[in-house]
Amino acid sequence: MKTAGKRASKVPRDYEALRTELVDRAGKFPKRLEQVARYFLNHPEEVAINTLVRLAEQAEVPPATITRFTKELGFAGFAELQGVFRERLLGPRLPYAARMAEPRMQPGSSADLDEPKQVFGGFIEAAVQSLLRIEEALDRKQLDAFVDALAKSDSVYVAAARGAFGLGAYAVYGLSNVGKRAHLVDNLGAMRRLQVAAMRPGEALWVMTFDDYTPETVEAAKLAAKQGNPVLAITDNELSPVAKLAKHVLYVNEARLGHFRSQVPAMVVCQAIIVSLGRRLGLPAK
Repeated sequence: MKTAGKRASKVPRDYEALRTELVDRAGKFPKRLEQVARYFLNHPEEVAINTLVRLAEQAEVPPATITRFTKELGFAGFAELQGVFRERLLGPRLPYAARMAEPRMQPGSSADLDEPKQVFGGFIEAAVQSLLRIEEALDRKQLDAFVDALAKSDSVYVAAARGAFGLGAYAVYGLSNVGKRAHLVDNLGAMRRLQVAAMRPGEALWVMTFDDYTPETVEAAKLAAKQGNPVLAITDNELSPVAKLAKHVLYVNEARLGHFRSQVPAMVVCQAIIVSLGRRLGLPAK
């Protein structure tokens, strides 16, 4: 491929270089390749240990798409690209990688959902995977800046819909309990635009959306940013459509079981934000 040939001398040889490459090319890949890029950034451990065919099933693309993605980045083959992800797991994370490689659970397969005990065990495993990942990866400086921005805002509007709605409702509840005026952008009466337009200078929008990127939440972020209100986002990676709109972003990679996403790590982050904000405001968090 002509593109891959031109890029052969710039092939990313470590995970950070690869992540930077994917972020730089966000929006420039064809739709299917963009889908693969998002999946690979969201699930680096799975990329490190699974076969190309298995990853294609999980990313919901044909195996040929991953092969094309590999060549587009300049790698000779999938094994070479996978080596970058395996290198990321060296050191203290290797035992965890080995544990993940055990065949007792294959998140995403229909067999996981046959019995309640399998569902329960699967969600436990998904939550543990996500918590281990975020404990290592969450940017603590961004976390501090996120809390600072909430503390300085006159009030906070929260936009989180569909699968993230529970997180948004909890955030409004928590913010209210620590003395921060909060409003849920709930789109009641199809008035989402009017709700966001009602924001005043000095008020912030806190958005939460993950790999399906709820269009309503993305639209709310665009509207707030356009009218000059700061946007604070919790999302999955730098390719998220709300990432570039936000003043401060926290990235949370949430593991899946079947079509269901574990909300445990995002809830932990929300609780940490709210408790920290309560401390900063001198009020107890409930």
